[in-house]
Amino acid sequence: MGILKRFKDIMSSNINALLDKAEDPEKMIDQYLRDLQEDLRKVKSETATVMAEEQRCKRQLDECDAEIAKMQTYAEKALVAGNEGDAMKFLEKKNQLTQKQVALQQAYDAAAANAAKMRQMHDKLTKDVGDLNARKETIKAKVQVAKTQERMNKMMGGIGDSSASMDAFARMEAKADAMLDKANAMSELNSSAADSVDDLASKYDAAPNADVQDELAALKAKMGLQ
Repeated sequence: MGILKRFKDIMSSNINALLDKAEDPEKMIDQYLRDLQEDLRKVKSETATVMAEEQRCKRQLDECDAEIAKMQTYAEKALVAGNEGDAMKFLEKKNQLTQKQVALQQAYDAAAANAAKMRQMHDKLTKDVGDLNARKETIKAKVQVAKTQERMNKMMGGIGDSSASMDAFARMEAKADAMLDKANAMSELNSSAADSVDDLASKYDAAPNADVQDELAALKAKMGLQ
């Protein structure tokens, strides 16, 4: 009868409340089902035992009631036959059975109360197991959706942080481009200055051709610069 000690706990247990408190309903739902099924197995076995005890007590009580009624009938018949002595014996037996009847009635009442409790527990556990089995896949699916959403939220948060890094990278890239453009401009300016001097030098470095030399000599003779 140890299972009867858990009657209040089992009857007051609330599957929804247990799942609400669970940190991971997906893992706990299978554990709750195993616990409930184990309780149900024990309750079924104990219920059968208690119901059998109730039936035994009821049978003994019915038999005692029948014996009392029988003694009453025999006492009446003895009186009708004029045998008061026999009637007294039947009534004495009836009184003994009546005392026994009180004890049997108490035993039956207790057995009936226990059987009623066991049937209550059996019916509740059967319903809880059925409800939890029906909701198990739905609950697990919701948990998976929630976990996926959590992962997505973390990813989105990470993307937000990387956006700031990308912005900083873009600023550094723009600064590098500006430095490169300035260096290229300086190089172009330096190259232009060198080219102009080189061009001027080449003007004087070039050897004049023969016609120009002859013309230059005639011009000097004419001007008396020989």
